[in-house]
Amino acid sequence: MRKSQIAPTALCLALLVVTLGCGAGTTTVSEMTVPVPPRDGVFIHVSHGTDDPHRVLMALKMAELMAADKDVLVYFDIEGIEVVLADAPDIGYAQFPASQTQIARLLELGVPIFACPGCLQAAGKTAADLAPGIQVAEKDAFFQFTEGRILTLDY
Repeated sequence: MRKSQIAPTALCLALLVVTLGCGAGTTTVSEMTVPVPPRDGVFIHVSHGTDDPHRVLMALKMAELMAADKDVLVYFDIEGIEVVLADAPDIGYAQFPASQTQIARLLELGVPIFACPGCLQAAGKTAADLAPGIQVAEKDAFFQFTEGRILTLDY
C-alpha cells in the first residue's frame, strides 16, 4: 500500500497517539481537570406578611433547605416588608419554626435578606426600621449573589 492510500483519518489518529504519548511532562487524561459548573442560585420572593403566615414561613423554610447546596437570596416586598422590620411580630404557623427563628438561621448561614426600598417608603418606613442583618435591596445584588442560573420562587 502506498502512502497516498492511507486514510486521512487514520493518519490524524496516529499523529494524535504519537503526540500524546511522547515528550516529558505531558498530561495524561487522568490528570486533566474538568471545570466545575458554578452553583445555581435561588431567588426567593416574599410579598406576603402576617396576612398569610403559611406563605412567609414556607418561603423561609425553602430558603434554608436550598442554602445547603445553592446560593440563596431572599427578597421581601409589598406586605412582606412587615416581616423584616425590627418591631415585626414573630409569626408562627403549623409545623414551621417561627419567622424570627428562621430569619436568624438564614442570616447565620450567610443568606442575604433584602427589603424593597420603595415598599419601605410606601409603608412609611426607612432602612433604620429594618431588623438587624436585613439590607435594603439594590438592583446589582440580584445578579451578583450567584454565578449560576437563577431560579425564582414566589410566595
